Amino acid sequence: MKQNSFKIASLGIQHVLAMYAGAVVVPLIVGGALGLTGEQLTYLVSIDILMCGVATILQVWKNKFFGVGLPVVLGCTFTAVAPMITIGGEYGISAIYGAIIASGIFVLLISTFFGKLVRFFPPVVTGSVVTIIGITLIPVAMNNMAGGEGSADFGSLENIGLAFGTLLFIIILYKFSKGFIRSISILLGLGAGTLAAFFMGMVDFTEVGEASLLHIPAPFYFGMPTFELSAILTMILVAMVSLVESTGVYFALGDICEEKLDEKDLARGYRAEGLAIVLGGLFNSFPYTTYSQNVGLMQLSGVKTRNVIYVAGGMLVLLGLVPKIGALTTVIPSSVLGGAMVAMFGMVIAYGIKMLSQVNFASQENLFIIACSIGMGLGVTVVPEVFAEMPAAISVLTENGIVAGSLTAILLNLIFNEFGVKKSKVKETEIEVQQAS
Repeated sequence: MKQNSFKIASLGIQHVLAMYAGAVVVPLIVGGALGLTGEQLTYLVSIDILMCGVATILQVWKNKFFGVGLPVVLGCTFTAVAPMITIGGEYGISAIYGAIIASGIFVLLISTFFGKLVRFFPPVVTGSVVTIIGITLIPVAMNNMAGGEGSADFGSLENIGLAFGTLLFIIILYKFSKGFIRSISILLGLGAGTLAAFFMGMVDFTEVGEASLLHIPAPFYFGMPTFELSAILTMILVAMVSLVESTGVYFALGDICEEKLDEKDLARGYRAEGLAIVLGGLFNSFPYTTYSQNVGLMQLSGVKTRNVIYVAGGMLVLLGLVPKIGALTTVIPSSVLGGAMVAMFGMVIAYGIKMLSQVNFASQENLFIIACSIGMGLGVTVVPEVFAEMPAAISVLTENGIVAGSLTAILLNLIFNEFGVKKSKVKETEIEVQQAS
């Protein structure tokens, strides 16, 4: 029993480490752009980690009202970063949280309707979306391998050596180990890489020493929310985009766990996200959505149990309450994380390709959908400024490669496989009538 508990705890830590770095980036970027003090920024990072845990537990806990019931990890969405900075600069930080709360309520209201759209997400769409998610995450991994974007030693031999050393260690473990050791290969790789970095003098414990021992969450920490119509509309667009991203992740996880999702499952998943967004606004954190890097970790480890994710959610709550403990995870060098990310994000791409194997490739329409959606997703990721002159409300949908590629897949599927099917059936009927006459 103790051995089994240790395994679950180790796997939970692995999921926390897989998403922790990405989760703390959002509050650091937004807080820095809004000019928050050190104390405020500490709160923002801590409450974000805590709410990641709460949101994760809400999503895994399947009940009549909310929770998709799959082993999914939630974190703050990167799509919201630029809009939040814009809203904060124009209306103040209180308008950010007013818009987040309103968008969360909107998601709760439309969740049932959005769940009925499951027929518009066949494998050609979901496979394309998951592939795009993996492709657009690779640049994040590569930047981390080099030491983190903007770092003074970006691309140094030490960083590259650590990154590839970590990746090689994970590959060797995965090749020559079995069972539990194989399932926590990512965690062991991160540990080995950090240990090597420590002996190279690249591990800094300063943040651990400066972090406070206890953090108590406080609703409306930054004051009562205010509600601005343009800010609310912008955050609603962000929320819709997150639902599109999450739908692909739900289907990927359903396929991995061999669970067929129906409209009610999707609706509960959307409600859980809506509830998490509302709570994020109340406690002055962020909108939350599914984290695809944990899907890659799950596929790599082969462990699909929800108990592991419950443990990960509990750990995130603990880290949010005790910033000094949470700060320990920040000692992992970016290059070490980058080496592990290559494996995890690459598995997301591989799983997207596996989903696409269910597609009828004899259909030129399907090939066109895949080509345009993945091309758009990769193109926007590589050249994000291509839509820089678009209006702010539209740029929310175009500045993110995942969003642009996903929406392209959905729209083209409607044109070729929904409207096109109806049109072809009408033509077939006309031909049959003409032949009969």
